Amino acid sequence: MDLPDFLKILPLVVLAGTTVVLMLVIAFWRNYKVTFFITLIGLIVAFITLPFGVSNKSLQITSILVINGSTVFYLGLLIAGCLIAVLLSYEYIEKFEGNREEYYILLLLATLGSSILVASDHFVSFFLGLEILSVSLYGLIAYPHNLRQRIEAAIKYLILAGATSAILLFGMALIYTVLGTMEFSRIAISGAQPGNQNVMVLAGWGLLTVGIGFKLALVPFQYWTPDVYQGAPAPVTGFIASVSKGGMFALMLRYFSRVDIFANSSLLALFAAIAVASMLYGNIVALMQHNVKRILAYSSIAHLGYLLVAFLASGSLGPQAVAFYLVAYFITTLSAFGVITLISTPEHEIEELKDYESLVWRHPILATIFTISLLSLAGIPPSVGLIGKIFIAAAGVQSSLWVLLGSLIVGSVIGVFYYLRIVITMFRPPEEQVESVISLPSIYTTGGVVLSLLTFLIISLGIYPLPIMQIIARMISTLP
Repeated sequence: MDLPDFLKILPLVVLAGTTVVLMLVIAFWRNYKVTFFITLIGLIVAFITLPFGVSNKSLQITSILVINGSTVFYLGLLIAGCLIAVLLSYEYIEKFEGNREEYYILLLLATLGSSILVASDHFVSFFLGLEILSVSLYGLIAYPHNLRQRIEAAIKYLILAGATSAILLFGMALIYTVLGTMEFSRIAISGAQPGNQNVMVLAGWGLLTVGIGFKLALVPFQYWTPDVYQGAPAPVTGFIASVSKGGMFALMLRYFSRVDIFANSSLLALFAAIAVASMLYGNIVALMQHNVKRILAYSSIAHLGYLLVAFLASGSLGPQAVAFYLVAYFITTLSAFGVITLISTPEHEIEELKDYESLVWRHPILATIFTISLLSLAGIPPSVGLIGKIFIAAAGVQSSLWVLLGSLIVGSVIGVFYYLRIVITMFRPPEEQVESVISLPSIYTTGGVVLSLLTFLIISLGIYPLPIMQIIARMISTLP
């Protein structure tokens, strides 16, 4: 028996409804714990309703949204990522003395925008989801707004994101002018006709690539990344690195799969060049950093380059490799930024490399969790990060992407150096007894429990990844 279409998009409805409920509750009664629990319940309910969207065929919701196995999988990943970010944020935001409740509204709205991107099949939903995500991030980056570096980072992102939105709109307009449609499926059909493959369509695709490249922080559109990562609150930085980029990458996968990127040699060469530049630039520049958040910022540029290798791989293995690597990237990135969140406060974040000296002697559990996260990002066994890179390499070999695979290997080797640099700093024996600048939290806090679970997933999925691989093979079996 087919379920009503309304139930298929219930996760989106729950996210939007929870946001409205939060706004009404805050308007009449400000209570931080109540706001937190409403957010938590809304995300759990949204996750529970995901099976309603599982079907053997794609379901078109009007002309702007599509629900299929791929959509449901990425929706689940985004909602789970937001849930982790909320749990990691609890103690951090509780230390802020100003208005704290609006933080969760912004998190839910950003997740809603990213979720709309995942389900988008039309330029209207593409732009709507992107703007909901971007506008929410403006507020989150500046939260709390009593620090100059927060405002500075938010303004930088605001200006660049606004310019990028204009570029995206211009690209959409050029494509619509020639093809007369904004639906991804119809663009694929119309664009395949010989008479429609002209300069304006290619220019439109190029402008879309610029906009998407900015949102994903791919070279040469990555300049905002280190400043925003450093200026934003630690839990928000983790959210941007995972949920924000995950939604955009899933959207890119659907759009360029529909328009058949493999039939356009110019577009294929452009993405290949971006992938190589991102992998090498991100890792090389990260070597020169002395700020942990900036190191992770440049690292994220390289990891998105790795994802492009799987994106450019033809066949069914490419999309599955993207899905698995995103799972691995979400877990490890949220874990790494979770450690920074737990040892920081809204007024003072522990982000300089020197502040992590001898951390293992002051808080061995957190230092161990951070080490496991960094080693997973580096692709050291036994970690889920290694399995993700092997999966991407297999997709690259299947498609004979030798230049990209060479860049991936070189970039990964370079990455080991700066990840181990942080690890060695944490495990360096203290030269003298000094008072720690770090507030040492209990591992039994909400954030501590979440970090313990993430660490378990990093190791367990690195040793036995078959269950998540089976889920991906079953869900990512149709066209994105």
